[in-house]
Amino acid sequence: MGPWRCLLLLPLLCAALRAQQQHFMEYVERRLTLLEERISQWHDQSSRYSTELRDFKNQVLGMLETAEKEREAMRLEAESAAVRVDRLEREVDYLETQNPAPPCVEVDETLMEKQVATAKQRKNEKYTKLTDCSDTIASIRAMKILKRFGSTSGLWTKDAAGNSEKIYVFDGTANDTVYVFPRMREFTLFSATRKAARIKLPYPWVGTGHLVYNGHLYYIRQQGPFQVIKFNLANKTVVDSSVFPAEEQIPVFGLSPFTYIELAADEEGLWAIYATKEDEKNICLAKLDPASLDIEQMWDTPCPRENAEGAFVVCGALHVVYNTRLPSRARVQCVFDVSGTLSPEDASLVYFPKRYGSHSSMKYSPWERQIYAWDDGYQIIYRMEMKKKLEV
Repeated sequence: MGPWRCLLLLPLLCAALRAQQQHFMEYVERRLTLLEERISQWHDQSSRYSTELRDFKNQVLGMLETAEKEREAMRLEAESAAVRVDRLEREVDYLETQNPAPPCVEVDETLMEKQVATAKQRKNEKYTKLTDCSDTIASIRAMKILKRFGSTSGLWTKDAAGNSEKIYVFDGTANDTVYVFPRMREFTLFSATRKAARIKLPYPWVGTGHLVYNGHLYYIRQQGPFQVIKFNLANKTVVDSSVFPAEEQIPVFGLSPFTYIELAADEEGLWAIYATKEDEKNICLAKLDPASLDIEQMWDTPCPRENAEGAFVVCGALHVVYNTRLPSRARVQCVFDVSGTLSPEDASLVYFPKRYGSHSSMKYSPWERQIYAWDDGYQIIYRMEMKKKLEV
């Protein structure tokens, strides 16, 4: 092929290359345009999905808020129903229980002198046991701190006769309102008293020596001579009262100056722990008739008042708990058995775990074999290990 022919073909080749390049550029532009459309479509869909998700989230939050309001309304309705049921139960108890006429609680000087004379005649007589209980405390098996409630001094207990699960709380050493919780669970779980019924007593109490026994509250009223008041917890009336036949009483425990008479219950029945100026160094013990409040027998014990902070009775044996002026570890250091089967020398020396301060009250539950204690505002349960007196 000659040179002149190459020159003729060169323009044709250039034109073909330009056309091919133009087609390729158009193809690339079309592909880029399609890609941009797909990106724009994906962006629109993502924006729509985000909006739908946000709307769904707001809808769920609204439903949760509505559910929470409904739950709170149901809780309030349940509490209101519980209050109405509790009120109904009290009204039914009131209707089913006869209202006895309130007794005269005025002090009869002649009767008081007669009671004192009769009690002195029975002093230190031999005691005939009513039961075959022959147990004594071996040790403190366990301790459980329930909560902290109320003042540094007070009392909490169950019915010592074992016929109720109710918890009775006496806040302070001088008051007239008793808190009643239906069960241990309500007392433990709730810090406030909104779950508790309130019983306003006709006369204020003094000290922390009260006792709940067989549906009745026995407590001490101080107005002149000390009176033991028997109060029916079902119909909220005073059943009986009696002037305690002891002259010139003084605080029974050296470390608890607010308690003059400590009422206690055990397997044998009711007891009164007290002290008088006649023998101000030692503690005295008396057996009470729970029906008439008469003193059945009285004893002078060898247990000193000094450094005593509390006491309780187990199977007819008085156990006195001692501490120090600067509270340390409490211990049962003196035991007096009214039946004479356990001598103080043979009794076990029982120590209580060191906790907060000193006990303002210690109530023995005969049917549970444990002690309900109030220690510097803390409510504590001591579970005891028992053994036979003959094994001591």
